[in-house]
Amino acid sequence: MPVYRQWNGSRILGEIRVGQVQGLTVAAEHLLQVSRTLVPIDEATLERSGVASVDASERRAAVSYDTPYAVIQHEELTYRHDPGRQAKYLEQPFHTEKNTMIALVAAEVRRKMRG
Repeated sequence: MPVYRQWNGSRILGEIRVGQVQGLTVAAEHLLQVSRTLVPIDEATLERSGVASVDASERRAAVSYDTPYAVIQHEELTYRHDPGRQAKYLEQPFHTEKNTMIALVAAEVRRKMRG
C-alpha cells in the first residue's frame, strides 16, 4: 500500500526561512567571535563594541564595531598592533570563515527541515 504525503509548500518555505534566519544568527555570531580575536586591543573598548545583528525580514546579517575609531583601526595598515592583533580584523575572517558560515546556515536549514 503506497504512503501518501501532502505537500504544503508554504509551510515548508516558512520553515526554510526560519532556518535561514537561525543560521544567519549563528554565522554572524561565529564571525563576531573570530573577529574579536583579531581586533586591535588597548583597553578592549573596541572589542567590546562588536555586535552581530540579523534582519529577519531581509534575511541579512551584519557584524559591526561601534567606536569612533573602529573604521580607522580596521583600514589603517601602517598601525602597529599587539601580537595576533591586526587591521582588517573583520574583513579577513569574513573571507577565511566564509565556508564555515555557509555550513552553519545550511545546518540550521537542514535542522528545520527534519523537525
